[in-house]
Amino acid sequence: MRIGVIGGGAWGTALAQVAAQGGRDVLLWAREAAVVSGINAARENPLFLAGVPLSPTIRATDDLADLAGLDALLVVAPAQHVGSVLAATPVGSAALVLCAKGIEAGSKRLVGDVARAIHPSAPIAVLSGPTFAHEVAAGLPTAVTLACEDDALLARLADRLATPHFRPYASNDVIGAEIGGAVKNVLAIACGVVEGAGLGQNARAALIARGFAEMTRFGLARGARAETLAGLSGLGDLVLTCSSTSSRNFSLGVGLGRGQSAATLMADRRTVAEGAFTAPVLREAAADAGVDMPVCLAVCRLLEGAPVADVIGTLLARPLRAEV
Repeated sequence: MRIGVIGGGAWGTALAQVAAQGGRDVLLWAREAAVVSGINAARENPLFLAGVPLSPTIRATDDLADLAGLDALLVVAPAQHVGSVLAATPVGSAALVLCAKGIEAGSKRLVGDVARAIHPSAPIAVLSGPTFAHEVAAGLPTAVTLACEDDALLARLADRLATPHFRPYASNDVIGAEIGGAVKNVLAIACGVVEGAGLGQNARAALIARGFAEMTRFGLARGARAETLAGLSGLGDLVLTCSSTSSRNFSLGVGLGRGQSAATLMADRRTVAEGAFTAPVLREAAADAGVDMPVCLAVCRLLEGAPVADVIGTLLARPLRAEV
């Protein structure tokens, strides 16, 4: 199975490194000329994964046309840009393995729905889970959910991407895998706020638990399975990104918790904190589905500039209720 990767950020580069294990050829598309030249000439991504030596079988290109004829494309472009990138990609009969986590602004579509609208005949899979790119690229142990409704394709993809240190667990709940990855980004911002505002470990643990309850309510309303959301692509990813400054979303939340504005915090970022774009779309999608998501609503208020103390006070003043 010949693999291409769409997206030359840290995560796309790390997945290219995984797919190149055993000396297999991988073609990576990147928008940035410095990434393309760095990978091809120095075997390193100087912008997004500096210091990590890359496999000599990874080749980079800035021309999407070069991806024609491959068997599978790992789509790692930011969620808000997946549509425009896929529209310019010659997919052909390739399977699309969606690795971006988010909900498209405006349309409120999951990334899988965006891909299906543009390439309706392409087989779709989703790869999601607790994955910091630098750890994956370094070969540290990692487990992910790989979801696909086609069992035969799922088996082929899992076999192609599995390494001694990268373990995909199979699922046919594509919607559940997508929703877990999208919602956890918003909740990671909230946990960062807890850290930045100095609210303590009790508060963070409570927020993770109540945030997971929101993720589950929203997922079930959209047709996901509870066991998927309790797995690697939901709870697993949530725990990781809600507890480390290596998470872009968590780091954004830390700044918000310290009273900095979202505009200031995001102005300098070369990498994307997807949760900031997903939060307002998730608020609308939850309202459409009749799902109560107070933590996600709180994140939206903070991104819009509401004072941290006011937002926290509103959350804590909600009426008492049963846990389940």
